[in-house]
Amino acid sequence: MAEANEAAQETELEQMPFSVEEWAQTPQAVQEFVLTLVARVQALEAEVVDLREQVNRNSHNSSQPPSSDGPQVPSKPRRQAKSGRKRGGQKGHPGNRRELVPVEQVKETHDVRPDTCRHCGHELEGVDPEPYRHQVTEIPPVVAEVAEYCVHTLTCSECGTETRANLPDGVPQGAFGPRLQAMVSLLSGQYHLSKRDIKGIMADFFQADMSLGAVPALERRTSKAISQPVDEAQAYVRSQPVAHLDETGWRQADQKAWLWVAATKLVTVFLIRLSRGGQVAKEMLGETFQGIVVSDRWSAYNWLSTLLRQLCWAHLLRDFQAFVERGGTSQSIGEALLTQAKLMFRWWHQVQDGTMSRTMFQENMQSVQHKVGELLRQGADCDYQRTAGTCRDILKREDALWTFVRVEGIEPTNNLAERQVRPAVLWRNRSFGTQSQAGSRFAERIMTLVATCKQQHRTALDYLTQACDAANRGQQAPSLLPGNLMIGE
Repeated sequence: MAEANEAAQETELEQMPFSVEEWAQTPQAVQEFVLTLVARVQALEAEVVDLREQVNRNSHNSSQPPSSDGPQVPSKPRRQAKSGRKRGGQKGHPGNRRELVPVEQVKETHDVRPDTCRHCGHELEGVDPEPYRHQVTEIPPVVAEVAEYCVHTLTCSECGTETRANLPDGVPQGAFGPRLQAMVSLLSGQYHLSKRDIKGIMADFFQADMSLGAVPALERRTSKAISQPVDEAQAYVRSQPVAHLDETGWRQADQKAWLWVAATKLVTVFLIRLSRGGQVAKEMLGETFQGIVVSDRWSAYNWLSTLLRQLCWAHLLRDFQAFVERGGTSQSIGEALLTQAKLMFRWWHQVQDGTMSRTMFQENMQSVQHKVGELLRQGADCDYQRTAGTCRDILKREDALWTFVRVEGIEPTNNLAERQVRPAVLWRNRSFGTQSQAGSRFAERIMTLVATCKQQHRTALDYLTQACDAANRGQQAPSLLPGNLMIGE
């Protein structure tokens, strides 16, 4: 330790504006004071660097969302067409137009004939064998239908016992039917409207009167109705060869919580938990998960083997950009890493569009993998502590950088999970999270249903109506799993 302190003092002396001999002639008290000042200045300079980096942190150089960027942060430049042509449809482009509805689907047809010639005013007669067809789509006034069930209670003439009839099979115990229940739940869980807005829509659009408290009550019924298919969806995700995981902040009542997402090609599931730790990741995947996980470098995934992981390169690009903005050696390392990453992505896109074979891609990537490894090791030894720390952290999972090169079907980014979680973030920003555990269960289940139906090109309203109707009948809800699509889809 003493030798290290002496070496540090010698380094400091070399930077002093006087010679070693002059320093030796300086009184001991002055030496100690000067060294204290130097140490203090160095600490303040390091603090300024950290503060400056915090101020300059944005979505380009960190994991912060673009919505958090201030007005001083320039937006990403839009890609210009290589041809130099203006935006929009080009001359000769066929264009898009609304297709006419088949005649058999038209509710009513009106023949409109001219009375007189537009040139001479002569009276016109006859029929145009191929008239111009102009169609207007309109929504008629929709009034919610109310069905009444007069439940009789009769007295037995033999024993005098009173017996009340049971409601017919499928009639809900509450005041609202399955389709209205499904609509209310989707207006909340898919379209992210407030309870008061949903109450207003039901009244304004359908003349259906309901109290404000009826909205969360219907959500709770819906949550229970879809609990089993959502549980099946979670089990399905645990059996898949690839899963994309991500997590973002949430609020449950007055507590900090996290919204977790696990996305596969055809099924996506959400969980809301009060923890961001690895136990939740194990809950989503199962502790014996044998597939490959695509994620960022968050510590909750450290229990997974690096050979069964793919680190998100979109996150890495932002880390490398942060290297660049620190200047000096960090900047040169960051620029070199970005160059290699851009080369990698260019080749990757060529594989995707079929202009490069996968075998050629793997051969080309050998040089990139080697160069990136070298640069990360240089960064781990550089004088910039944040850069060195990030490089060391990445190197701990170096094998997970290149899983997409070794294994076909793996994406180099976690964009799938981030796309799936984006609507949930918008809901969180409007609703400030959920107010109870029951609310969190509804939120995670309805988000699972909506995201999965979209992936499978299923209509969420039709599915949810059938699920609510099945619950009213005491039956099992339709499955959310692929291969179990409902009739007519």
